[in-house]
Amino acid sequence: METKPVITCLKTLLIVYSFVFWITGAILLAVGVWGKLMLGPYISVIADNSTNAPFVLISTGTVIIVFGLFGCFATCRGSPWMLKLYAMFLSLVFLAELVAGISGFVFRHEIKGTFLRTYTDAVLNYNAQDETSLAVDMMQHNLQCCGVYNYTSWLASVYYPSNGLPSSCCSNASDCSPQDRRNATVAPTKVYQKGCYELVTSFLETNMAIIAGVTFGIAFSQLIGMLLACCLSRIITANQYEMV
Repeated sequence: METKPVITCLKTLLIVYSFVFWITGAILLAVGVWGKLMLGPYISVIADNSTNAPFVLISTGTVIIVFGLFGCFATCRGSPWMLKLYAMFLSLVFLAELVAGISGFVFRHEIKGTFLRTYTDAVLNYNAQDETSLAVDMMQHNLQCCGVYNYTSWLASVYYPSNGLPSSCCSNASDCSPQDRRNATVAPTKVYQKGCYELVTSFLETNMAIIAGVTFGIAFSQLIGMLLACCLSRIITANQYEMV
């Protein structure tokens, strides 16, 4: 009888944890869907090839939702082997998130190099029509930047000789005519002065430590679930306690 309050307390804590874990999965699923629908153009510019990052988030979120529900069921059922399986899954999630966080922090300079290479290529081959070109326009308009380092990046593009600078470079669309964008003297005064590479990389440098910290924090939170699941399984097994 003395162990029942302990088991009840552990069950309550583990159910609360599993619910929070389930919410995490739902958030990952939502972010994956949003990323696929809204950030597809950006991803096509930043990545060398078409990335599966949104699908990874969607699949990971779905798996976490399923196992979050499984964790709640295992806790309510009081099944030791189910709790051990749940703890094993949490350990795999912990390792995956730890590796992802370390990789992102260690290889952040490679990410910047990849962005520089792919964005430079997108600017040089810009035609204002294909998906990559539209992504460049979207990025320049939303981030209020022009070119890789500045507007001069466009001078070597295949688009510039006949069209001048793209309209997405204009700081004021109502005062930036096609003639202005083709005029080598006037154009520099009509466009954004900062390059997109500087803005994106400064954001990465400023926020990478925060992103890594949040990732590690979420990863180590899995240890709490693992500890609760293992403790509950051990106590139930040791005391031959069953919950129908």
